[in-house]
Amino acid sequence: MSYPVLKGISNVLVHTPDLVRYGSKPAREIPKDPGLIDRLTAHLRGYEEAVAYPPHQVYIGNLRPEKLWDIERPWFRNLKGPGARFGKCGEIMPQAEFYGFIKIVDEFELVEFERRFISRVRGKLAEHPLITGEDLARLGVGIEIDALEAEIASGALPLYEGGRIAGCFRQGHDEDENLFAPVLLENLSAKASGILALRYVTRDLEGGGRTIDYVMSCGEEGVGDRYQRGAGNLAKAMAEFAGCLNSSGADVKAFCCSPVHTLVLAAGLVQSGVFKNVAVVGGGSLAKLGMKMRGHLARQTPIMEDVLGAIAVVVSADDGKNPQMRLDSIGKHDVAAGSSPQAIMTALVSKPLNHLGLKIKDIDKFAAEMHNPEITEPAGSGNVPNTNYRMIGALAVINNEMPASELNGFVRRYGMPGFSPTQGHIAAAVPFLGHAREMILNGEITRAMFVAKGSLFLAKMTKLSDGMSFILERNTGENNGS
Repeated sequence: MSYPVLKGISNVLVHTPDLVRYGSKPAREIPKDPGLIDRLTAHLRGYEEAVAYPPHQVYIGNLRPEKLWDIERPWFRNLKGPGARFGKCGEIMPQAEFYGFIKIVDEFELVEFERRFISRVRGKLAEHPLITGEDLARLGVGIEIDALEAEIASGALPLYEGGRIAGCFRQGHDEDENLFAPVLLENLSAKASGILALRYVTRDLEGGGRTIDYVMSCGEEGVGDRYQRGAGNLAKAMAEFAGCLNSSGADVKAFCCSPVHTLVLAAGLVQSGVFKNVAVVGGGSLAKLGMKMRGHLARQTPIMEDVLGAIAVVVSADDGKNPQMRLDSIGKHDVAAGSSPQAIMTALVSKPLNHLGLKIKDIDKFAAEMHNPEITEPAGSGNVPNTNYRMIGALAVINNEMPASELNGFVRRYGMPGFSPTQGHIAAAVPFLGHAREMILNGEITRAMFVAKGSLFLAKMTKLSDGMSFILERNTGENNGS
């Protein structure tokens, strides 16, 4: 049967060490402990280290996830070569260029940079494959350092590069806390990183971004004002700067599980014929920079949460080639399902597989919550992917699909090490999409299952958990896309 396909996937990282101080956790902790900023700064990584870090190379598609099994941990001490900025799925953008890109997509003169800094960044961005002449014109010329210092003295948020002031971020409103500088910086960072991912995913499409009918944002930001907090629509804002001029859009909110919810909704729009090409995009979460910094500082490790992650996926009508999303068996966590780990995995894994007459071991690779364990373990959160894979393996044992003796090998055979930044929506299964698509197209695997979970109770509105899953499968080519 014909099902929607994933025609393109991009993964982007932005190295933003000087924005770590504005993550939610550091921003709350630094005022209580003024000496913390110096300790935090001393443990920040340089751009070259961030690029060479093996999980980052996996994220942008230069290294397969399973290769991490063979690299001795800690990975941050076993950097394999200089690494590459650009990968099959995207890039790792340095902070200075990202500042310039933020300026390019800022339509309300919220951000300003020093004149010499803008001049340097302009030269770098002029060499970028996705930056246009129109983009460069939007950079402006910057302001003198004394004018910049005056802006900061009057209340603008300072922006640092290498520990020195390079720019500032202005308030959007004097009384609306939803438009204060820290919130707008968070939202504009999500917008800019999401646009970059969208540009990557549409550049190889015939017709480019103009072929996209609808854009759906699955990020964790809360774009809005005092009357409609979290109202959006960041999707349409990103579509504008990504050249998706024939599209409309909307945001989908579901905490960490949002990308999988959004992909399923996008596939439903395509399958129904409402739209032919839908782009799903998630920008980076600035709020989660430095989230687990206390654990890293206590163990004398680098501040690992120093990158913003972004994703973009194009869901299209069946073309007879690209991997298909099996819409006849979507896993979902029903209200009545219960919130025990076994109940959640039964709803998201066993139930949809049983519907297709498949067993757990009929899936070649599972992608669950792909959090990098070198970020989570120092903070006491354990190895999240390993825990999830063992739960799936244990479910196979409970279902008499596998002997208990195979449980230890299950993780390595059907799973992979975590390699994603700990921004919940980015880590929730989707970082593996690019690898899975490539592996299916190459005939290395037939099926991959993407399992995402969410914590709805964080909003204090319900105690329910959440989750959704789907199967990505080799296209038999029986439908020619006509």
